[in-house]
Amino acid sequence: MTKPYTKDFEFRWSDVDANQHVMHSKYYEAAAHCRMSFLKEKGITMALLKEASVGPILFREECSFRREIHGGEIISVSFQITKAKKDGSRFSTIHEFKKSDGTIAATLHADLAWIDTEKRKLTTPPSIVMDMMEDAPKHTDFTFID
Repeated sequence: MTKPYTKDFEFRWSDVDANQHVMHSKYYEAAAHCRMSFLKEKGITMALLKEASVGPILFREECSFRREIHGGEIISVSFQITKAKKDGSRFSTIHEFKKSDGTIAATLHADLAWIDTEKRKLTTPPSIVMDMMEDAPKHTDFTFID
């Protein structure tokens, strides 16, 4: 296991639903923003992805909600890879949403791949993306898949 990548979020008034807690869709947005922030920090920018004609594609996201998050709370969202193909073409992630006291408010799992944005077909990522995948934080249960 490697230390998770984390990003802090302050949920806004506009993120709150009629039940006075953060609406479910905001968890998915925060997890995606966390993943993309990690890519950007590793040099995988939107411009680079456009130039390489490749982009991440989402197959599945599933969130388990454990504790309410309210508007104004600052939440730490983590990112780790749980499994990946050795060629980097497909991978899965886990995101934990932690409150300031360390309580896990939610856990989100995502299955992703890379798409050739010109051919519109799944592809293996370019070498700079592979380098990022190798350096990405791995969960304790990380495994390679066929």
